[in-house]
Amino acid sequence: MTQLPDRTHAAALDVADPLAGYRARFAVPPGVLYFDGNSLGPPVVGAADALAAVVRDQWGRELVGAWNSCGWIDLARKVAAAIAPLIGACADEVAVADSTSVNLFKVLAAGLALDPSRKVILGERENFPTDLYIAQGLADLLGGGVSLRLVDRGDLEAALDEDVAILMLTQVDFRTGERHDLDAWTARAHARGALMVWDLAHSAGAFPVDLARCDADFAVGCGYKYLNGGPGAPSFVFAARRLHGRLRSPLWGWMGHAEPFAFATAYRPAEGALQFQVGTPPILSLAALELGVAAIAEIGVQRLWAKSCALTSLFLELVEPACAAHGLELASPRDPQRRGSQVSLRHPQGYAIVQALAARGVVGDFRAPDILRFGFAPAYLRFVDVRDAVRILDEVMADRSWDQPHFHQRRKVT
Repeated sequence: MTQLPDRTHAAALDVADPLAGYRARFAVPPGVLYFDGNSLGPPVVGAADALAAVVRDQWGRELVGAWNSCGWIDLARKVAAAIAPLIGACADEVAVADSTSVNLFKVLAAGLALDPSRKVILGERENFPTDLYIAQGLADLLGGGVSLRLVDRGDLEAALDEDVAILMLTQVDFRTGERHDLDAWTARAHARGALMVWDLAHSAGAFPVDLARCDADFAVGCGYKYLNGGPGAPSFVFAARRLHGRLRSPLWGWMGHAEPFAFATAYRPAEGALQFQVGTPPILSLAALELGVAAIAEIGVQRLWAKSCALTSLFLELVEPACAAHGLELASPRDPQRRGSQVSLRHPQGYAIVQALAARGVVGDFRAPDILRFGFAPAYLRFVDVRDAVRILDEVMADRSWDQPHFHQRRKVT
């Protein structure tokens, strides 16, 4: 085993941490060192009671009248307005609805329609697969020469030619955490006459994002990672205000209509990003997401990012001797400005190691083929959690406790 410092230094960092008090706002189970908030954030304390109250006092008493008396009809718009400042947007540029995948379909289709002479969606080969599937399916649906062009990260700029209608990138690589420069890539896309679509799934609520400053065209992102909205929480969609007059969402649902309760036969889109709403909003999910977004907004993404840098720096300092001793390899950039709020390691037996860590209370996750992924959600993660997680990782590697048959058995969700 490698020699680690005792907990004194990490404990002192926690004492001095201005965000330490916010940990109590999140329901992290006792004995769990939770490094998977970049996959599913924990609930805000009180979320269960709040949802129970929606069921009992609103749905249970007001029934259908709750759409008016309890403000259900405006809840999606209210949550969207709360998300907007977290991503550098105006309230009318953001809508909350559906999943990230469905919203990506909407903005890709809307973007392609703005300039039919361009037919190519350009993307990164190693992007999160659902983004690629959505783009492939849309190209197949539209036909007419529309295609998805996939290249390696280093070849993106050369592939950005006059045929490209949309450059589609995820800001933070889901495996390595490597971060694309929002401003630089948006400027490159625009210089070549293309639109820029960002997937902010691992960005929103983790570090500062300014879509207005970089002049992005579209963005999507999920509500259940750093925004702590719960499993399957609604996603958000961003559409720049300068495009609103020309936009048409491809999915014409009644909640995207300018007057949903006029029940007109002909469709007339709502103004701004609201046209990207489709069906009836999921009130229970929105109620949970509202709590998560409010907590993150209260803390502030600038403060969260400062602590994230400190947490990941400590992790790297402590884990590098263990990496050298046990054949683990750093997969993330060392510079915190070049990665999201995560650090990834590589090992051929990554899956079994992640399972062994979880059995010892250190919850991260695995991404094929060999990535051990550790997410750092500063709202509730402590410096002593970082130190203790590295100690347990060192022990699991030193005694090879990961090499037990049950740790190698793949589960449906990895």
